Amino acid sequence: MIAIGSDHGGYDLKMKIIAHLQERGLEVKDFGCYDKSSCDYPDFGQAAARAVADGSCEKGIVVCTTGIGISIAANKVKGIRCALCTNSYLAKMTRLHNDANMLALGEGNTGVNLAVEIVDTFLDTPFSGEEKHARRISKLEMAAEETSKD
Repeated sequence: MIAIGSDHGGYDLKMKIIAHLQERGLEVKDFGCYDKSSCDYPDFGQAAARAVADGSCEKGIVVCTTGIGISIAANKVKGIRCALCTNSYLAKMTRLHNDANMLALGEGNTGVNLAVEIVDTFLDTPFSGEEKHARRISKLEMAAEETSKD
């Protein structure tokens, strides 16, 4: 199950990504928004992120105009590693090295064909499992724990 969310600035690209994922035979849970009316990206980015964090969805994809705001919103949820990717190389590396569980895209700076390529790379690339990368991810998680205690 793939969690997906967007604000109004990412709505059109989100809908194209949903269609692509369904063509691939993947289940998608859409956390909104549901039209192009002005709305707030944290509401939808964090809803999708919570579904990934609690395990009800395996991975997540969030979209706004630039991908920046919604990635920041998703990363506020404990256990989320959301990466804004503008090309397939970044999508591959964030999965291999960071075990990112969410992908952020910007509709205003990423065309549909490129976005679909990034999505496929993100979903099809496994975490490398290398000790050095696992150690670094563990440090990120520990830092998040310490921050939440403050």
